[in-house]
Amino acid sequence: MPTSQASRVHARFEMPAPLRADVRLLGELLGTVLKEYGGQDLLDDVEKLRELTIAVHDDDHERADQAAAACEELVSSWDIERADNVARAFTCYFHLTNLAEEFQRVRALREYDTGEAPVRDSVAAAVAEVTAQYGEEQALDLLSGLEFRPVLTAHPTEARRRAVSSTIRRISTLLAQRDDSRLGAGELAENERRLLEEIDVLWRTSQIRVTKPGPLDEVRTAMTVFDDTLFQVLPQVYRQLDDQIAGAKAGTQPPRVPAFVRLGSWIGGDRDGNPFVTAAFTQKAMAIQADHVLRALERVCERLGRALTADAETTPPAAGVRRILADARAAFPDLAEEVATRSPGEPHRQVLLLAARKLAATRQRDADFAYANAGELLRELRTVQSSLDAAGAPRQAYGELQHLIWQVETFGFHLAELEVRQHSKVHARALAELRAGDELSPETEEVLAVFRVMAQIQQRFGPDACRRYVVSFTQSVDDLAAVPELARYALDGRPLALDVVPLFETEDDLRASIGILDQALELEPIQRRLAETDRRFEVMLGYSDSAKDAGPLSATLALYEAQAALAAWADRNSIRLTLFHGRGGALGRGGGPANRAVLAQAPGSVSGRFKLTEQGEVIFARYGDPIIARRHIEQVAAATLLASTPAVEKRTANAAEKFAGLAATMDEAARATYHRLVRSDGFAEWFARVTPVEELGQLPIGSRPARRGLALSSLEDLRAIPWVFAWTQARVNLTGWYGVGAGLEAVGDLDALREAYAQWPLFAVTLDNVEMSLAKTDARIARGYLELGDRPDLAEQVLAEHARTTEWVLKVAGHERLLENRRVLGRAVELRNPYVDALSYLQLRAFRALRTQKLSEGETERLRRLVLLTVNGVAAGLQNTG
Repeated sequence: MPTSQASRVHARFEMPAPLRADVRLLGELLGTVLKEYGGQDLLDDVEKLRELTIAVHDDDHERADQAAAACEELVSSWDIERADNVARAFTCYFHLTNLAEEFQRVRALREYDTGEAPVRDSVAAAVAEVTAQYGEEQALDLLSGLEFRPVLTAHPTEARRRAVSSTIRRISTLLAQRDDSRLGAGELAENERRLLEEIDVLWRTSQIRVTKPGPLDEVRTAMTVFDDTLFQVLPQVYRQLDDQIAGAKAGTQPPRVPAFVRLGSWIGGDRDGNPFVTAAFTQKAMAIQADHVLRALERVCERLGRALTADAETTPPAAGVRRILADARAAFPDLAEEVATRSPGEPHRQVLLLAARKLAATRQRDADFAYANAGELLRELRTVQSSLDAAGAPRQAYGELQHLIWQVETFGFHLAELEVRQHSKVHARALAELRAGDELSPETEEVLAVFRVMAQIQQRFGPDACRRYVVSFTQSVDDLAAVPELARYALDGRPLALDVVPLFETEDDLRASIGILDQALELEPIQRRLAETDRRFEVMLGYSDSAKDAGPLSATLALYEAQAALAAWADRNSIRLTLFHGRGGALGRGGGPANRAVLAQAPGSVSGRFKLTEQGEVIFARYGDPIIARRHIEQVAAATLLASTPAVEKRTANAAEKFAGLAATMDEAARATYHRLVRSDGFAEWFARVTPVEELGQLPIGSRPARRGLALSSLEDLRAIPWVFAWTQARVNLTGWYGVGAGLEAVGDLDALREAYAQWPLFAVTLDNVEMSLAKTDARIARGYLELGDRPDLAEQVLAEHARTTEWVLKVAGHERLLENRRVLGRAVELRNPYVDALSYLQLRAFRALRTQKLSEGETERLRRLVLLTVNGVAAGLQNTG
């Protein structure tokens, strides 16, 4: 048996038995659906292509070449309808495989939690580690200042339709039910019938959206993450940590753990380049958020109220509880009487039931009975808590009631802070009109309307609901000064809490950041805001444009240097700095494991606070399942805690200093190699020909346009997401590795590189991410795309650098094959790649015809549909888009 086939058998042998059984079951059920829909011929065609793509990965090059030629011949022999159906089949297979792997992760996470010790990479484990090194007081002090701020964004990187996601979630629920050992044969048979029904729905559901989602559609989609996971998961995270700290006293004393997560959102607030996000949409987005969280809090208050049946004799109420009830009787005698009649002699229960009614009134905008803000509800809940504790019922005080308190502290009445983002050039144009006294354009009127909406949101929900204003492409202090000046024009002196957040995106902007911030400290509005916020200040770092500008390796090093400089600037000026990381899901946009990235940050740049964007498919991958969501939050929070300790900061600083010369050598060579490619004459046009970037612009997966201009004449016109997405679809993944091989080769000293890999966290994380990106690249298929550009010089540059990068990454990591030390990930990628290839061959067939043949309008439309259909499948298979 050839080596590659043996390795795949070995990988298959390593697959956990439950996962293997799930994949086999789902695959067989999908096969049944295919036969029912298209007959045995359809299933046979799918199987033929599957077997051929597996053979393409044979180590015998002659056999592999023959199989590749057979793949192309087979897909070319099908009519468009058959090609569509085969593409749909492989896409459905990936959706099913993904959910099976996700469920296996859930199984594994449950197995890790033995109860004998804190789970590895959890916050409890981090607290234990800090306690062992520095003592309990230092550990609890770090914990008290811990902040994790994930910000959900609507960037168009979730290729799946919402209808497809909903069906997948139903299939996942049915699959999980089969793990219940109590099920009988009849119940298992019924479960299988329902699985077949849902897989049939998945097959019959169009994988391609007919219309682009609007901003409010994106808001509602994000709300499913809150409803299904985050509202319940976050108090569980706090509780599990508090239980570990408290030990036997868990649930009987005031918690030692603060509510350290605060959710943010750009969905409905990010108007940079998105003309569909208006002030009216921002207001509606907040209304949707508020409705979801108020309903959720209302349900919890009602549930706890019904359960808290402690009577006044066993649990006498404190004066504060009696006062709340007396105020209710005076203001709303009928309602107070109704609640008292339902719960006679149960005062604590009455307060919670009244709170549920007040939350309903708040949601319905009934000013007479509504809470003025979330702080009022918190005061009432803490009054009940302290009363229960004083009455000798600490388990009632610090049990489920504490979960509710944590939920209010985390989400308030607004659910997530809605952040506004706009391009600095838009502000400059608006100010020019206002200062000149000209008639205002619609664009300027819209800019002013945003500040008015922010003020209205703050008036209803408090300043924390909408106070951050991110300035894209901050390139001078004037870009920051413009925001408070525009607010003054809009509000005529009316109050508005406004935190101006500079976003430094390109490499030049990162280098200029310190000079700009020094000047910003001289601005009166920023000085005033620093005084109001205990000198808190936030800076956002753009991973996407810096990587597109300088290449993946040079961008990583530039971002590290910028963070180190910003941390030093904050220390000099006594600023409590929060760095906001604009990380995307793909490696070319700062993707990869977030917890390892935190531990690799520059010393002093974390300080107990970590904030990042969560985008597109990453939102549902990290937060779609409650157990996986809890694990992700735990890992990032734990890493944030550890990254703030002197030992980790010292290790990182020493490594950066020790390997500074090596980094400079890599940077120079990697940057030159990257620039030699992307700055070649005609590169933008070549890129448009060899990748499906134009077709991606037609894919209705997000409300924001794919580029800033009308035509792609340079890379500056193109947003980073389609830049990454297009290279991923072409199986090149260029944005995740290009230039790295040149950088490693320029150093040349393998021992020095291996020493850096072992001792320097930033270098290790970077190289591991590059290795993963290479593993998802396929040079054979990539060549088919690159040849369509009629620029053999550029194609060979790409392929040569891919070979060089692969060679050097393997040598530095000490591996014989990619991902050999990451068993789970390596197995998944190795098993998936042949199936992704099947979709790539189908896409390449359509792509070649679109690029090289004269077609009728109908033929063009059908081929574009095939391309878009395969886009969904490749995205599902690689689990990376943009």
